[in-house]
Amino acid sequence: MDYQFDSRESWKILMKWKYHLLIIVLLTAALSAFFSGPRFITPLYKSYAVVYPDNIKAYSKESTTEQMIQIFQSQDIVDSMIRKFSLGKHYEIDPHYKYYLTELLRQYHENVSISKTSYEAVRVAVLDKSPDTAKLMVDALLDFYNRKVRRMQKEKFRELADAYAGQLHRQRVFMDSLKNRLRELGTKEGIFEYDYQSQQIMKAYLHNVQTNPSKADVAEAKRLARNMGKYGGELVQLVNMLKKEAAAYVQVKLNYELEYRHVVSNVTYTNVVTYPFVPDKKDYPIRWLIVLISVLSVFTLSLVVISFLEKKRSGQNEQ
Repeated sequence: MDYQFDSRESWKILMKWKYHLLIIVLLTAALSAFFSGPRFITPLYKSYAVVYPDNIKAYSKESTTEQMIQIFQSQDIVDSMIRKFSLGKHYEIDPHYKYYLTELLRQYHENVSISKTSYEAVRVAVLDKSPDTAKLMVDALLDFYNRKVRRMQKEKFRELADAYAGQLHRQRVFMDSLKNRLRELGTKEGIFEYDYQSQQIMKAYLHNVQTNPSKADVAEAKRLARNMGKYGGELVQLVNMLKKEAAAYVQVKLNYELEYRHVVSNVTYTNVVTYPFVPDKKDYPIRWLIVLISVLSVFTLSLVVISFLEKKRSGQNEQ
């Protein structure tokens, strides 16, 4: 015979056992309130901060927010937190326990949460038995994050700065070789003009040679004219190359200074929306919720047991 729910029968059972159920409910409430107290469950306080990533670029397809969460959860930051706050001792874990590290990491990840908000910010929250320690741990997490990102960024910027420095050195060597050749053309071959003004000086000199041949060294004038024809093209080419190299050198130097600025700067990589605070009210356990769940669970179980006993008794009476 299938069991069918009868509300009238259930109401009769409830009225019949109401005092027993009342005592059970009151006793359950009292016991759950007592055992959820600080003597049995250590109260935990929560401090948190809400931050946005700043001054960084995403490494891959992930967003900068996801990248920030990944860095917060990196093992070296976890290790830094463990060392700074002596969390093994703080969490009262026996250092000789076989699974000491596993238990330490478990408690750390239970008490420290890094999550993304609905507005693409990151919420850094810490639960701890000390409200002051909870706030200090959030501060430390933000500090360790900035240090790690700064170290990562500087490594990359230093690589770029070193590459630009090498390029600058090579360009200086090349420009020096161009200048030396120009100097050689000027001292040995007598071709020393670099701009329009020097060209005019040369023209005036040659004009004096033609108009006053008795007062000038005609052989020297012929040598200069011959060298102009022989090395003039090279001179123009060298001057143009030097100009182009100088312009390129300036651009590379600007790039170098930009990367080097990142190397020597100490910027932060978090934009804090909500700063951490010292909580004045415990976050765990929620005693009223524990009491409510305990009362409802015991009350429901008691009804099931009583209904079973009543059904069994009714079956015996019918026999």
